[in-house]
Amino acid sequence: MTFDQILTDLKNKIYYPVYLLFGEEPYYIDEISDYIEANVLSETEKEFNQTIIYGKETDVPTIISYAKRFPMMANYQVVIVKEAQEVREIEKLLPYVESPLKSTLLVICHKYKKIDKRRAIVKRNEKNGVVFESLKLYENKIPDWIRNYLKTRDYSITPKASVLLSEYLGTDLTRIVNEIGKLIINIPADTEINDDHIEENIGISKEFNIFELQKALGTKNMYKANQIAFYFASNEKDNPLVRTISVLGNFFVKVMVYHSLKDKSRNSVASALSIHPFFVSDYQQAAKHYSPQRLSKIISFLREYDLKSKGVGNVTTTHGELLKELIFKILH
Repeated sequence: MTFDQILTDLKNKIYYPVYLLFGEEPYYIDEISDYIEANVLSETEKEFNQTIIYGKETDVPTIISYAKRFPMMANYQVVIVKEAQEVREIEKLLPYVESPLKSTLLVICHKYKKIDKRRAIVKRNEKNGVVFESLKLYENKIPDWIRNYLKTRDYSITPKASVLLSEYLGTDLTRIVNEIGKLIINIPADTEINDDHIEENIGISKEFNIFELQKALGTKNMYKANQIAFYFASNEKDNPLVRTISVLGNFFVKVMVYHSLKDKSRNSVASALSIHPFFVSDYQQAAKHYSPQRLSKIISFLREYDLKSKGVGNVTTTHGELLKELIFKILH
């Protein structure tokens, strides 16, 4: 079942005896378990019928003993196992999963790790309950995810602002939602969020960020690129070199791909590079300044400095100084 299907069923009070929630992305697992915790039982019913236990503090026999209890003055009882990846020999839950108590909602939150779908506990629960794998999103999917998330809350966001957020916050959906919360608190609904809003409420500089550095390099704006490099060097914690190199590497690889495209129309380029059409001009500009041969050299520089940032062939040079060197080599 998908995340949306599970939440729709829960909102319609369609319940299943076992929810096996697992995967590398904790956000969706938390959203499902939090909804069940907050909504299945009334506040009065929760006192006797809702149990929350943690993987490090429990074992399979204890979980089963809770799950086999009958509800008191309620239709259901809820047992939520958080951090279930810490439960030893969780496969021993199989006998209960094969014949669960219909009046219990057993919610197993197995976060940060995958479970082999061939395992019996997964296959059996597909018949009697809910199996949900929470997959980590790829970086290029995050801007669209941000747009869709805000849309459900009656906000829109500019393409530039969504990319700015995604580049700054990475792929951690929980962190992204928390930061978006700061925007929603301070900005009226039906507002289109832009980079000014992000700077004011989240603290990401609209002028000195990875997006602007990428643009300055693409247009060979040496002054701007060096300005941002010096800003990053003085704020290393908020602008880690490893992330900067990763973003720039992705950018220059796509510029290389742009050179190879036969159809360079806006929509075709956007599709081929998996970017929003708004950003096509950035790649067009960069392609004018960097030949395929030069791009190959730049990608080599990025690999070299990625290794240096991790201590390979470098012991004393700071990440800030490495970035300045890298920017100089890219531009010259």
